[in-house]
Amino acid sequence: MKNIIITGGAGFIGSNLVESILKKNLAKKIYVIDNYSSGSKKNHIKNRIIQYIKNDTKNIFEIRQLKKVKIDFIFHLAEFSRIVQSFEYFDNCWDSNIQGTKKIIEFALHKKAKLIYSASSSKFGNENNQYLSPYAWTKAKNVELIKCYKEWYGLNYVICYFYNVYGPRQIKNHYMSAVIGIFENQYLNNEPLTVVSPGNQKRDFTHVYDIVEGFIEAGFNKINQEYQLASGKLLSLLQVAKMFNHKIKMIPKRPGERWSSQRDSLVKSKRDLNFRAKYRLSDYIKEFINNNKKN
Repeated sequence: MKNIIITGGAGFIGSNLVESILKKNLAKKIYVIDNYSSGSKKNHIKNRIIQYIKNDTKNIFEIRQLKKVKIDFIFHLAEFSRIVQSFEYFDNCWDSNIQGTKKIIEFALHKKAKLIYSASSSKFGNENNQYLSPYAWTKAKNVELIKCYKEWYGLNYVICYFYNVYGPRQIKNHYMSAVIGIFENQYLNNEPLTVVSPGNQKRDFTHVYDIVEGFIEAGFNKINQEYQLASGKLLSLLQVAKMFNHKIKMIPKRPGERWSSQRDSLVKSKRDLNFRAKYRLSDYIKEFINNNKKN
């Protein structure tokens, strides 16, 4: 039984990760660190082994609850996580993704803990152009920094690339909402679904339950490896919008837009992690519509 830190554990993916680790009985103690910029107390999982700590990752060395505790794993999700918004909120992106993550890396090394990092598929967008946005650049640089800390100081790590995650607890009405959450909110408010022109941009949408399964398997059982966690199916934004059977409005192109959620081979994830996506976006949307039928 291990002592685990989950940064961003009150957020969408993080809370699903906390819940899954509990169900699998993998932890002695779980420390959740979240600044609640996009996380919510509504996502708290009530259990005696969980301690929620409101703070920023860049302050991790100052958190008194962690100073004398042995830590085995750090699952790091608490980063600024949107492409378009990273242009407007560059300072927030920098503080979280560069300063905050550097401190998490150093803390993992200090505690001799394995760092399990949630990397982004944006690194592979538009023929691996990591310069498309501040977000994509910071995520790509963090992958490089983690590998450098392995070479320089012996850090143990696992890196998992997430692809357009959707599912229960995703934020819908927030400046950090992702496309499926935005579509759901617009559908519920009887507003047209806004699709960025030209609409043929392709993405690999992956259910949060699949992401969490792969993240846990890699985190607990692999070391100094990289894995891509994806559904294996590319869909255009217009295709996805049409699944809602709702009115659609095309909107102008935005800075940093990726034209494809490009993947390398998923063979390694299938071979090492036995990772195979079980959930389909079309089924998820059908269920959402059925649960929210208009009178």
